[in-house]
Amino acid sequence: MGRKRRERHPAFRARRAGRGGHRRWRGLGSAGARALAEAGADVALIARNRARLEEAARSVEETGRRALIVEADVSDAPGLVAAADQVAAAFGRVDILFNNAGITNPQTVLDVAPEAFLRVLEVNVAGAFHVIRAFAPKMIERGYGRIINMGSILSGRGMANRAAYCASKAGLANLGAACAFEFGADGITVNTLGATVIVTDLNRELVRTQPHLYERIVQRTPLGRLGETEDLMGALLFLASPASGFITGQTLFVDGGYTAG
Repeated sequence: MGRKRRERHPAFRARRAGRGGHRRWRGLGSAGARALAEAGADVALIARNRARLEEAARSVEETGRRALIVEADVSDAPGLVAAADQVAAAFGRVDILFNNAGITNPQTVLDVAPEAFLRVLEVNVAGAFHVIRAFAPKMIERGYGRIINMGSILSGRGMANRAAYCASKAGLANLGAACAFEFGADGITVNTLGATVIVTDLNRELVRTQPHLYERIVQRTPLGRLGETEDLMGALLFLASPASGFITGQTLFVDGGYTAG
């Protein structure tokens, strides 16, 4: 006789009781920086928003590791090359790249403006392309590297009202697969994290205002809830570590089972 399935939480209450002691992260970049620092990495933090960079840097430094702040935009290819040079000069090498910049546009194909559609692709796909082109040569010089792209459950399937995002995340996963072929001989692995909806301060309001959409995601998820930042960190650290050295060109879904059926 099977156990009675526990009642699922509403989609907009993804954070469960008993987890209040965990740090509440503004975004996945901040959480990833902290996790990598706790695992022993010095961390370069690259983004446009100085205040958020400083907040993430303080968190890294709390672990005893170094934090380097670099202001740059993922759409600025020359600026990213300069950023990569700055990071390599400061740390001596670049081992891990966590490509996390991303935006969404929750509109239908017929409603989304062409320029808005292209903006999502510019940030989510072309932005990752620019960052990889800037940092991969530093890894090739040493014959070692771990590139981890932030994908989605929508890297491999569609969803209504997310046309631009679906297109971008599918493109990002295949960009990673192509890079895996190109960089494999240089000792560099390239993989994608296929995350479900991860509730952070950046999307909490969106989750709250679209409860029916997210409730359907929860209902489809065998583990019965949306993701939290700590759910993703183990997979990030695995793909960043030597333990994943024979894994490349893959999308690792961290989704509570959403893509299992």
